[in-house]
Amino acid sequence: MDGERRRALEAILMVTAEPVPPQLLAQLLEISTADVEAELARLTDSCAGRGFVVERVAGGYRFASHPDCAPYVERFVLAREPARLTAAALETLGIIAYKQPVSRAQIAVIRGVNVDGVVRTLQRRGLVDAVARDPGPGNAVLFGTTRLFLERLGLDSLSELPPLGSFVPAAEVTESLEASLRDGGRADRDPAADRALRDEPSPPEPPS
Repeated sequence: MDGERRRALEAILMVTAEPVPPQLLAQLLEISTADVEAELARLTDSCAGRGFVVERVAGGYRFASHPDCAPYVERFVLAREPARLTAAALETLGIIAYKQPVSRAQIAVIRGVNVDGVVRTLQRRGLVDAVARDPGPGNAVLFGTTRLFLERLGLDSLSELPPLGSFVPAAEVTESLEASLRDGGRADRDPAADRALRDEPSPPEPPS
């Protein structure tokens, strides 16, 4: 690649707000995709020891801050007081990410509450969008995550999401919790106290 195209490639990556696919870069620079990939690999190597890297994410490339600089970048971001997602929005986003395509009704069943407002918020943020229609009765809108979602999480594809198994408690922990719920927490309670709570008479004392 000649010097002019090399500089143009760097300039595009510098100003882009979204990852640029290598095919688009090839069209803009009027060279092959293989040449673009080779130059990006060279550019990646040249960033060693710098505060930024060439990052492949969401199917494209962009400049990003170096992971080692994360504490400083985090301070900068927090100083600007960005709007944060609520716990409800994060829960809903997680369900959509792992269950997509999924309808509002399906999300509501999982969360146990109405999610219309939360889904609209995620749509306004550009993190989720309608991706299909349920072929069943009612043709419900089905939602999925967007490229912006991948960008925000620094993922190249949904396959890079951590497995759900890492968030699920071990089988013995689950069984213990279920047993505790079935017992209602009475395992260590005095039987006399249980009868008092139920307003039941005490059993007659055995004859002496």
